[in-house]
Amino acid sequence: MPSTLSLKAMEASHRFLQWITRGRVGWTISDMPVIELTTIGRRSGERRATMLTSPLKEGDAYVVVASRGGDDRHPAWFLNLRDNPRVEVVVEGRPRVPMLARVATADERARLWPIITGRYANYGGYQEKTKRQIPLVLLEPITR
Repeated sequence: MPSTLSLKAMEASHRFLQWITRGRVGWTISDMPVIELTTIGRRSGERRATMLTSPLKEGDAYVVVASRGGDDRHPAWFLNLRDNPRVEVVVEGRPRVPMLARVATADERARLWPIITGRYANYGGYQEKTKRQIPLVLLEPITR
């Protein structure tokens, strides 16, 4: 499983790549869009941004996978949005969009998981590494 330090190093490298290319590179990985998800820290109350891939778009909602590389622990961003589902999402360097995050229902997960693992087998491998069921999260635009 990736350590917290290695996850932070990968993210820092990704952000550096985006910075050095002025955002021209780094918004896709393996044909998946990369999004910047900003949550509110459940303990600190501070804004926390993380870069994630979105293997599937369901209507206007981006689907993200709380895999943490198959670790037995949920990623911090997932715990944050579970406590406060109001998030912000940046796609392709465009302005931040306020969204609501929600964990996929059992029926939604049963339908979406085979699609995701059919396209990106690494997610299936992550699930095999852990006893926890890896949550799928839908990030849905807030409609006024």
